[in-house]
Amino acid sequence: MEVFDVRVHLLWSDILIFILVASLLCFVVTVLKNPLARGRWAKVFESRIGAASFMVILFYVLIALTDSLHFQKRLEATVESTDVHYAPEMTSVLDLILAPMLDRDEKTYSAPFAIYSFAKENIESDDGAVVREFPRLEHGGSHITMEEQHVADIVVKSLTAIGWTLVPILIVLFIHHWYIRKEGSRLPWPVIYFTFAAIVVVSSWALQMSQYYHVLGTDKVGQDVLYGAIKAIRTGVLIGTLATLVTLPLAVLLGISAGYFRGWVDDVVQYIYTTLNSIPGILLIAASVLLINVYIETNPEQFKLLSDRADFRFIALCFILGMTSWTGLCRLLRAETLKVSQLEYVQAAHAFGVSRWRVIMRHILPNTTHIILIALVLDFSAFVLAEAVLSYIGVGVDSSMKSWGNMINEARSELAREPVVWWSVIAAFILMFTLVLAANLFSDRVRDVFDPRMSGSGDNS
Repeated sequence: MEVFDVRVHLLWSDILIFILVASLLCFVVTVLKNPLARGRWAKVFESRIGAASFMVILFYVLIALTDSLHFQKRLEATVESTDVHYAPEMTSVLDLILAPMLDRDEKTYSAPFAIYSFAKENIESDDGAVVREFPRLEHGGSHITMEEQHVADIVVKSLTAIGWTLVPILIVLFIHHWYIRKEGSRLPWPVIYFTFAAIVVVSSWALQMSQYYHVLGTDKVGQDVLYGAIKAIRTGVLIGTLATLVTLPLAVLLGISAGYFRGWVDDVVQYIYTTLNSIPGILLIAASVLLINVYIETNPEQFKLLSDRADFRFIALCFILGMTSWTGLCRLLRAETLKVSQLEYVQAAHAFGVSRWRVIMRHILPNTTHIILIALVLDFSAFVLAEAVLSYIGVGVDSSMKSWGNMINEARSELAREPVVWWSVIAAFILMFTLVLAANLFSDRVRDVFDPRMSGSGDNS
């Protein structure tokens, strides 16, 4: 699809994330139409922890969405040819937002907010002598003429950026608070206001400061670390979500079937997941990924762009992680179903001739929802961390794709040098930790509300 001077190029992972968002919107509409479900989900967001963690997750998802709108820029026409050509590199809407961090590469490492390179170079002095010194960065702090201005410049520009962002936000939040005060609401608005303000202020501050400095330094080849860490959010969100959704149908179907029908069904399911568990997971994943790599190498004509190749490997990795990680949830659901199926109201439903399908949907599945939610979020966190481990051993996502695992993999050798290059690992850790923590806190609140055996689920926390 061609639009003006760009050509829209959607990857398969882009299409999948849009399908996921559309499915989520349909789920929200369904919940709003159901008074009972609407009341339960309202209790989730009436919690301070639930509301704050959801806003953090939503922020990550919005970044992943803006990074999933890809296009190719049109190249300038040459005198020899009038054909229209487009750049082989993919650009996303997020790249346009992060424009201050692009095309500002240095030679090698530089520390956060530094104005000098992290490594010494041979520099010729005015008198012709060659000395080893830390050279000035080409872009970071290039507007500073005197080194004494460095700290003061950072403080002034930071306060200015925060002030210009915080004042409009406070005005908007004050107007909103004045409006909802008449309506009345049980939502924890102070926490929502604080979380929203913190996200917007930090994001705006980072973008504005990136025009002058490398906020989180640069990596080995001089690229901005903050840019790579933000671009890796899409990889983390997608690999956790897609792999989890592959796990869900297998685990729920086989686990509940084994616990409810028992007999030969239970024997077959136990045999399958016992056999799969007997194979070391990391070896099974590595072997599957290597097979995918062989397919890519033997069929290069199917991947015209480097991004298409990286995207295919990424989707295959999500599928492999999901197919090899469903056994834990399946085992939990089997055990819970065995217990729930013996309860009095389930036995009474059988006595009244209620069909098995209706018993499963009305009694078994609702009483295992809390286990599914907790297990899925734990799996989401595990998949995000698994990507880092797999990239460390060279069988993760493609090296051309930005990910927290690739960042850690590239920086691992630098942790042994003196002085330590720590900022790449810290950047990946902070963003990964924030996503995993928010997901776990939100799932805990959902579990408290939807687990029928939990008491006091309606209390705010």
